[in-house]
This record gives sequence, structure tokens and C-alpha cells, in this order.
Amino acid sequence: MKISKFGGLIAAASKKAALPMLKVGSITIIRRIVISFQQAGIFPIVVITGADEDEVKYQLSNYGVIFLSYEQTDQLEMLDCIKHGLRYLQGKCDRIAFTPVNVPMFTPDTLIRLKNTNGNIVIPSFHGKGGHPVILSEQIIPDILNYNDSDGLRGAIRVLKEDTIWLPVEDTGILTSVRNVEQLQEQLAEHNNAIVHPMLHMNIERETAFFNARLKLLLYLISDMHNVRKACNAMSLSYGKAWDMLNRLETELGYSVVLRRQGGRQGGNTLLTKEGYEFLSTYQQFEEEVFHFTQSRFHDLFLTSDLL
Repeated sequence: MKISKFGGLIAAASKKAALPMLKVGSITIIRRIVISFQQAGIFPIVVITGADEDEVKYQLSNYGVIFLSYEQTDQLEMLDCIKHGLRYLQGKCDRIAFTPVNVPMFTPDTLIRLKNTNGNIVIPSFHGKGGHPVILSEQIIPDILNYNDSDGLRGAIRVLKEDTIWLPVEDTGILTSVRNVEQLQEQLAEHNNAIVHPMLHMNIERETAFFNARLKLLLYLISDMHNVRKACNAMSLSYGKAWDMLNRLETELGYSVVLRRQGGRQGGNTLLTKEGYEFLSTYQQFEEEVFHFTQSRFHDLFLTSDLL
């Protein structure tokens, strides 16, 4: 099911390599990355959790992201974490932006340039050094999933070098690791300027709102998982609240959005109806068009005139 062409993957599972709750400025690095992804128009955004899982979910529960838990081991390999996310996103979008959580300072403009560069693998480079995020097309996901040598994603990309495009950027954030605290602080003001953006909270409402970003994500997950409880776990939403939202949506629309199937050897499941899927895909198209218009007008009216 492809509702969106471009998804995002953030690896935040490793206790040793990842510090998702580290604050740079007034916000955590995991939130900083999600803001950059959202500003580039990426949906869905998948966060592989493990380290500080409960805190990460608390931080991002209202940011419309999908949480995939990865079992912690002492020998956790980044490539295994990446594969976990790629398996989930496979078939759901044409291209995927991947970054580990320990590289939080790339700019949304860099990510947009990467999105707009055609290629199976697109890597940003600063003065000849490759960094993150990396763009992966769905065509090469099977090759990465089948790669089992010891050099991680770097090794998989080396094998696929003929499919790789290096995009020069003037963005030192693609290389800045959370381990370099001094450099993080030096880049803070510049990065805060880079992530300034209009934040739209779009709802559909009559007397009150009955559809919003959280409900969009819930429908998306139901269409994928066919199970409301699993969908709730993936987005840190209570089961009772989810059904309240779904029932209210169906009342306001006047037709069924989900199809409930009870019982059976495998238990019950829940599917989107034809009308529910059409509503979801139409809303996603509407949101993308509004997003692109808003970003363009914001840039023209505020940024080109140095008002911000």
C-alpha cells in the first residue's frame, strides 16, 4: 500500500551509539530529526526504538511517527536495525530517507535536495566526505536485506556503488555526530535558523474537529496491520481513544471507514473499507499539496525578504 512516495527511517535502538534523549538547545535530538523530516514533507516516519524507548514514545507521541521496537542485545548491529525498518517500509513508498539518531544536525534543505536527486542510493557529501541522511530506493532494498557481511550499511552501499550518487552539499551537519558536543553547540544557532518553518495543524471539522494527523496515522496503520490494537501500539495511542476517534469519524462522514471482523482461529481483525482507503489517500494528496504551497509561499514572503 503506497499512500506516500517518500518515507523516513530513524535508527534509535542502540544503547551505545544512540542518545535519542540528548538535548541540543531546548529539544532532544530525536525531535530535531523528526522536525527536519516533516519539514521535507516525509510520511510515514518510522523510528526504530530500543534505547530509552518509553521516553522516545513520550517525546514523539503527538508527532505522527511510527514506533518499531527492536530487541536489545549487547552486540546490536546498526545494519540489523536498518533492515528491521526497511522490511516494514518495503512496498509502502518509492524511496526512503535513512539516518541514525546520532547525526541530528543536517538541514531540511539538504534533505529536500536529496529527495529531488534521482538515484537508487543518494548520499550527501561535504568536501568529499559522505554523511547522513542517505536516500534508498525500493529497487535496492532486497540487495540490502540480503547483505550479510561485516561492514554494515557502508559495506552494502560499497557493493552497490554503481547505483550510488554522491551529492555535494554545503552542510556540515551531515557529518556532525552527537559525540562531538562542542561542534553540536557551534552549529546550534545555524541549525535553528535552518529549521524555522510554518507549522500547520490541519483538521477537518464541522462544529469541532473530527479528523487530524493522529487519526490519519491510525488509518494508515490499520490499513497496513489490519489490527487496531497493533496500530495503537505502533503510534503510542490508547486502544479506547482509538475507537472513540474512529467512531466519531464514521458518524461525521456518514459511512463506514473500517470493517470489523470478529472471531476466527486467528482472532478478529479490522480493515479499511473502500471508502475509508479513498478518504485516507485523498487526504494525503490534499495535505501534500497544501504543504508544498505553504513551504513555497513561506520561503518567498519571509525568507527571501530576511524577515526571519
